Amino acid sequence: MGISMKEDCIFCKLANGIIPTKSIYEDDDFKIIMDASPATRGHALIVPKEHNENIYDLPDGTAEKVFKLARDQAARIKETLGADGFNIVQNNGEIAGQTVFHFHMHLIPRYKDDGQLLGWKHGLVSEADIDKAYEKLKG
Repeated sequence: MGISMKEDCIFCKLANGIIPTKSIYEDDDFKIIMDASPATRGHALIVPKEHNENIYDLPDGTAEKVFKLARDQAARIKETLGADGFNIVQNNGEIAGQTVFHFHMHLIPRYKDDGQLLGWKHGLVSEADIDKAYEKLKG
């Protein structure tokens, strides 16, 4: 069975070698490429070769592999480049910042005074809304 690609997906083309990349890792399922518009030095993307739009579509086996790969490669990048910390970011849906609708994971090395602001505003949800969400979500 071959890789399932989406014809008009740029990440399918990048991951499968149709468009050249600065690849730092490749196996049968994934390619890790340098981000074309990086947040920091060493910012890379894990891109599965198989097309899945987001985390909700990801097969179990791919999900398992991508998190192990993220852990291993983040450690390698941090050590190699002397980063002070690391962000692993994965966005799903336009409202969450996803701009390419092919699952991918950002590996972003962090350096003291790198000027990047990655995070969220804390405390914007009322205690009542927290309780409502909890009631719906608890098992």
